[in-house]
Order: sequence, then structure tokens, then C-alpha cells
Amino acid sequence: MSGVQTSSVTPLQVGSASIMAAVLLPAVLSTTAGAVDVIGFLSLGGLFTAHITGNVVVLAAHYVTGGFGQVGPLLAVPIFVFVLGAVVLVFGRWQNIAASRRALLTLHAVLLAGCLGLGIGYGPFRDPDTGMAVLTGMLAVSAMATQNALVKLALIGAPSTAVMTTNTTQLVIDLLAARSNQRSPADLARTRKRATVTFASIAGFTVGCVAGAILELHLGIRAMALPAVLAIVAVPLGEFHK
Repeated sequence: MSGVQTSSVTPLQVGSASIMAAVLLPAVLSTTAGAVDVIGFLSLGGLFTAHITGNVVVLAAHYVTGGFGQVGPLLAVPIFVFVLGAVVLVFGRWQNIAASRRALLTLHAVLLAGCLGLGIGYGPFRDPDTGMAVLTGMLAVSAMATQNALVKLALIGAPSTAVMTTNTTQLVIDLLAARSNQRSPADLARTRKRATVTFASIAGFTVGCVAGAILELHLGIRAMALPAVLAIVAVPLGEFHK
């Protein structure tokens, strides 16, 4: 019938668009976390901005060898926990997930921009235990705490964008599960989609680490421009995340 119009969009195209929307934001955030982690480690005396375990290791290494910063790793754990708790208390009650995601992404970008600003204004930091170096590091830690909270509060079902051990474990489980003939088509589709997003996060984190290391070698703490720009890009991407 001439009066009936059919859609030209196929189910495959809809599925591809859905996966792309689910992949983009976690991948960008993972790239951001990888860059922040490696730049902070190289420029701020071995500070891990997103990993409590890493900072415990650095503290132990400092007391044995004296070769790493002491104040930053010591403060990183309580600052991370405090900011994480504050963010959850403020944004965890929001019913509008899209609005919460927008606000968290904006806060994340502001914190990384502040970290870059201090790095440009006062870096490079030859002594990572000076007040300004520690403050710069704590802004980066606060940004990563915000990012971790963001994933749990406003990117429901997304993989971690900072902890790649967990992601690697989940990816291996999903890849093996995707080969099973005993699962329903719907379960297999969900598993494959999750594996795609998880792989993108791992790849993004790896790219961020490599790019951050190369830039830090040439620019020092000013290399924080990369994650700061990525964080700004993530804000509009959040509007398309499903």
C-alpha cells in the first residue's frame, strides 16, 4: 500500500548503534584514567591516582628505598575515600540518572582542568612532597574518585574504567561464555555486548597509558592536557550514552 511507509533502519543497524553508544563513553573515560595514572606516576613521585593498592605498594617501596614520594601516596587513600563518599552522598540520591551523569562528568572535567592548571602554573615538581605538588596530585585523585563513582551511579552496567584486572577477568569469562551452545540467543547477545564494551575499556586504558607516557616524557606534568581534554569531550558524549 502506498500510504504505508516502512523503516529503512534494520535491526542490525539498531544493534550496532546501541553498542556504539554503550562503548564510546567508557572507552574515553578509560583512556582518561590510563593517561592520568601514568602521568601522575611519572610526574608526581610514583603517585597512583586511581588505585589504592598501588599507593600502598608505593608507600612500602618508599620506606624501603626512599625513591618515591611519601606524602601523596599517604594522602591519596583517605582523599579518594572522602571524595568518593561525598560524591555518592550528593549524587547517589538523584532520581534522574542523565542529570546525575552530566553533573558528575562536568565535575570530573573541572577537577582535571584544575590539576592541569596547577601543573602549568607551578610545575615541574622536582620534589613530589611539596605542598603544590601534593595539591595537584590530590586534584587528580579526586577526579578519579569522581570517575569511579560516576561508573557505579550513572553508567549502570558499564565495566570499570580504571581497574583493568577486574575487566580482564570479566572479558575472559564472557569470551568463553560466548562460545557456549547452551545459552539463549538473548543471553549470548548480552554477553557479547558486554565483552565488546569491556574490551573497548581495556584498549582505551592501554592507549591512555602509552599516550600519557609519551607526552609526559616531552611535556612533564603539562601532559595532563590530554586527560583534561578527554574529560571535556566526555561531557557531551554522556548525553548519548544508553
